[in-house]
Amino acid sequence: MARPLRVEFAEAAYHVMARGNERRAIFRDDRDRHRFLETVGEMVARFGVRLHAYCLMSNHYHLLLDTPRANLSQAVGWLQVTYTVRFNHRHRRSGHLFQGRFKAQLIEADEYAQGLVEYVHLNPVRPRQKEQRLEAERAGELEQYRWSSHRVYAGLERKAPGWLCQDWLRYWGVEPAAARRQYRQSLARWVGRPVANPWEKLVGGLVLGGEKLLRQAQAELGRKSAPPEARWVQQREQGQWRERLAQVMAAEADERVKIWARVRLAGERSVVVARDYGYANGNGVGQVVKRLEARASENKRLKAVLARVADALQRESV
Repeated sequence: MARPLRVEFAEAAYHVMARGNERRAIFRDDRDRHRFLETVGEMVARFGVRLHAYCLMSNHYHLLLDTPRANLSQAVGWLQVTYTVRFNHRHRRSGHLFQGRFKAQLIEADEYAQGLVEYVHLNPVRPRQKEQRLEAERAGELEQYRWSSHRVYAGLERKAPGWLCQDWLRYWGVEPAAARRQYRQSLARWVGRPVANPWEKLVGGLVLGGEKLLRQAQAELGRKSAPPEARWVQQREQGQWRERLAQVMAAEADERVKIWARVRLAGERSVVVARDYGYANGNGVGQVVKRLEARASENKRLKAVLARVADALQRESV
């Protein structure tokens, strides 16, 4: 299966979402949730993204953000790798935490930010069946939900996280207090009604916006009608990721770490890596990766090595 496309340019806004592998929990308790949000704060500081809204569910998360530096893949890729290492270490597990790469839809904020913020914030109480109505008692539960930015938008938190950008409050009003009141009123209108699904207006599975944004996305991809995966496939065929990884790993003596980095960070197929290291098939490479991650969950030095490699590759990719 082709890897999801990333359309990246300065000041682009996105809805980002990722699920747990096999839809399993990515947050087992509040300590995990706190750790994920701490990692989000580190991502904001490290990569200069602006995080406008978020919602954590048991087996997935939602982020609404924009990227002044055109570095979505580096930022969110770092977030998921770093949180996975921390989660695995804490719970003494190994292997993937997330189900493949994160999903990202390019959005036109001026038109869709308001609806998206409300839709994302309603996740904890919204009925699973989209045609069902939002019950009043469920809407009341939202006021107590701690793991989204809803309480900040609604003015229920005395102090917002420093990494949460509140610029999008302007879509409900110019003056902050009035904007928060309008936000609460706007959210309340969904009680007793099915919550509108903004993704029904998604164009080409990629863009939530008008023709101008779609044309800009196509220009960034360097194509008019080619499949969306074309740019990433071309980059990988040219060996760009391989070259970056070779630079990062030039001084690394541990062959297992090199194998792990090519599979986990550069996304190379195990069968390809196996040929380069003399394994009969991809299963041997898979075992090397799993054992290394299992050992890293108990070995602080090795854990630090993997984190350093991941961080170095992300910086090299910016």
